[in-house]
Amino acid sequence: MPKTLQIADRGVNFETNKDHWLNELRILEAQKLSIAEGGGARAAERQLKQGKMLARERIEYLIDPETKFHELGSFAAWEMYKKWGGAPAAGVVTGLGRIEGRECVVISNDATVKAGAWFPATCRKILRAQEVALENRLPLVYLVDSAGVFLPLQDEIFPDKDDFGKVFFNNARLSAEGIYQISAIMGSCVAGGAYLPIMSDEALIVEGTGTIFLAGSHLVSAAIGERIDNESLGGAEVQVDISGVVDDRFPDDRSALDHIRARIGELACPPLAPFDRQEAKPPEVDPYDVLGVIPVDRAKPYDTYSLLACLLDGSEFTEYKATYGRSLICGTGRIDGWAVGIVANQRKIVHRRRGLEDGEREMQIGGVIYSDAANKTARFVALMNQKGIPILFLQDVTGFMVGSKSEQEGIIKDGAKLVNVVANSVVPKITIFIGNSFGAGNYAMCGRAYGARFFYAWPSASISVMGGDQASKTLLAIQLKNRGDEIPEEERAALLDEIKARYWAAAQPRYAAARQWFDEIIDPRETRAIISRSIGAAAHQGRIEEFKVGVLQT
Repeated sequence: MPKTLQIADRGVNFETNKDHWLNELRILEAQKLSIAEGGGARAAERQLKQGKMLARERIEYLIDPETKFHELGSFAAWEMYKKWGGAPAAGVVTGLGRIEGRECVVISNDATVKAGAWFPATCRKILRAQEVALENRLPLVYLVDSAGVFLPLQDEIFPDKDDFGKVFFNNARLSAEGIYQISAIMGSCVAGGAYLPIMSDEALIVEGTGTIFLAGSHLVSAAIGERIDNESLGGAEVQVDISGVVDDRFPDDRSALDHIRARIGELACPPLAPFDRQEAKPPEVDPYDVLGVIPVDRAKPYDTYSLLACLLDGSEFTEYKATYGRSLICGTGRIDGWAVGIVANQRKIVHRRRGLEDGEREMQIGGVIYSDAANKTARFVALMNQKGIPILFLQDVTGFMVGSKSEQEGIIKDGAKLVNVVANSVVPKITIFIGNSFGAGNYAMCGRAYGARFFYAWPSASISVMGGDQASKTLLAIQLKNRGDEIPEEERAALLDEIKARYWAAAQPRYAAARQWFDEIIDPRETRAIISRSIGAAAHQGRIEEFKVGVLQT
């Protein structure tokens, strides 16, 4: 039977936590608004004077009225490429948008950022958007307005397996899988980038602003001495009426976007995966109270059941093996009516009795994965695959337990078993980085390398190979190894502080988001709606593949 969860502690720290995270969210929202300005007011004004809409205006016009665009990767390239003036949102806007009632992936180049040129982060972001479309079988809309590769960084974007060419590889695979792609050339489309719209199932072009060619007029002049302007070389009339490269031409952005809406509206309705959904119920507690549950200090414990009370329909949770392997919480509940399996780290300090040769004693745990918890969770993940239930991973993990006793218990074997099952899971997985995400715990709890359909982070997240204190002391020891022990304490303390500050800066959520280790930093209060939309998108996969694993140590 499900248990109705409540928030365990509403003491003074609850209100302190809430105030802190409300302020952090205000900062986050201000930063997102700044990112949305792209290359700035002057660049936007130049684009508007050309008769073009801005990247986000195009998306807003394209999607259904009264619906919300679910942006992914808004912090991509955050504080990167400073030498070249930065690249807000990596110069491209991506995410989920409903068009004629159909969930689609939308990719819109932002020509106010270096004329829409592709930085390495731009390439990664577009590849991730294509991956979302491919895994979830969602139609894909490209709104093309790009000057091509950012040449000063061409060596980081051009030749490798997951570089520029992978975009066209994905074009081909998506089309072969029957996943519809439509492109509108709304500005420049040059060189290798010209293959993207033409490898789509349908391609449109806007008259007067859209151009597409393998080499622009300057390169043509340099290469073969021909003098010609870009419009005559690859404008709408040339590429539709003469070459037939592009399917249709339209007088302006809005008419091209209207045509995309009509095309999406004609698509056959896809078969949806049979994930169970009932009428939704709000949690018994105020979902906004989740901000009071998460402590400001990531090292402090909190009760994960209180967090679940804010997320689950009716705050109802049916726990799996509740009294065993308690450093991980497993169980089922509903979010916006969808049945979900939950795997969450328990950060509350729990007393755990252990009877080994040195006698029974009690240990305190918090975010650490023990052998019994790894065993339990591996079986639970397999069970969710057997039952066809999507899995939500809530990460706040400091790693696997270390030490002689854990080694004797076989922590490596049990950890490997969990990682194996998570890697081979076929039901949709959604990962949310709540707090810490350290070391191999990141892998076991379905980190970026483990195939979740969507990855999100709260502002409280921290991703690194180990905790800042441990890492800083280790790095200090290495630095001082050859200097002897006669280092003044003041110098040691200063060096430790410097290392710790540098290490923690690289563990912050914006740093991770800039490098696209997850899809978006989200407001914890919007978690229920975001999970619901993510499962709805994942349901377009149509069917659940057979679940199987390789050799498991038992």
